[in-house]
Amino acid sequence: MKRILVSGAGGFIGGHLVKRLKREGLWVRAVDLKHHEYTRLPVDEFVLGDLRDPSVVSYVVAGIDEIYQLAADMGGAGYLFTGDNDADVMHNSALVNLNILECGRLAGVKKFFYSSSACVYPESNQMDSDNPNCAEDSVYPAQPDSEYGWEKLFSERIYLAYMRNYGVQVRLARFHNIFGPQGTWMGGREKVPAAICRKVAEAADGGNIEVWGDGKQSRSFLYIDECIEGIRRLMESNFIGPVNIGSEEMITINELARRVSAIARKKLGIRHVPGPQGVRGRNSDNRLLAKKLGWAPSCPLCEGLEETYRWVETQVREHTAVAALQTE
Repeated sequence: MKRILVSGAGGFIGGHLVKRLKREGLWVRAVDLKHHEYTRLPVDEFVLGDLRDPSVVSYVVAGIDEIYQLAADMGGAGYLFTGDNDADVMHNSALVNLNILECGRLAGVKKFFYSSSACVYPESNQMDSDNPNCAEDSVYPAQPDSEYGWEKLFSERIYLAYMRNYGVQVRLARFHNIFGPQGTWMGGREKVPAAICRKVAEAADGGNIEVWGDGKQSRSFLYIDECIEGIRRLMESNFIGPVNIGSEEMITINELARRVSAIARKKLGIRHVPGPQGVRGRNSDNRLLAKKLGWAPSCPLCEGLEETYRWVETQVREHTAVAALQTE
């Protein structure tokens, strides 16, 4: 039986990945700074530890065949694009990757999966909200729109260098806006689908919700189950990557807000306010994914939004009830 390490298992994607791996009958060790906030993970071993510490990493990689490296200092636009967290984002994430690779290869780990990001793509390719270019080979000359993107691109190169110099196998995926239940939905690190779902759930029918900027910036959003399917298919393939794992169903943030409002059966206005927005347009280009893996995501955005909104709505209701009890 393969022995798997999922780093960042206390996070959104990592938690869903752990559940998938256990359903497949694999032995799984999980590691994170924190336990998963919304679910109990069915792992064989959970290590509460800081992957910036080489001694922690040396322990968790021992006896492991494959590592899924999802641990990163990250969040939504409100965390990544203000500039206030750039040093932490770059230092913490790069250090985790350096430790995982060096300790892993010394321990004899055979294969590494690395979760990169669509944020690696040049800002100049994403100025047109209707026609962004996120083909994998467009990443150079490099010009990411954030330090988060620069760190992800740097780390991609570290993994490829270790493959060339030490003979380990690596698989690289560039995620495009993964969303779904059991992810961060409040506090400043949430991504836009969860943030919109929260705002809609909190709003009274006939009221307004806030959207940063003019709302005409476009994105595609991939439901978590399809992200996990893409990860597993990539790891079981002979393709190294990098490859996009995302949806090609691109919409504006305004339209996203309208769709969530419709799911909630609320008539809500949109109030545009200043805030970090990132690039004007971003959409996954799945041609390479389909060619190399014979697969591409197919779940309509509306289906994933329905599941996500119902989950966030429940969280909002429970959070509100707890807050009310605390004030009594």
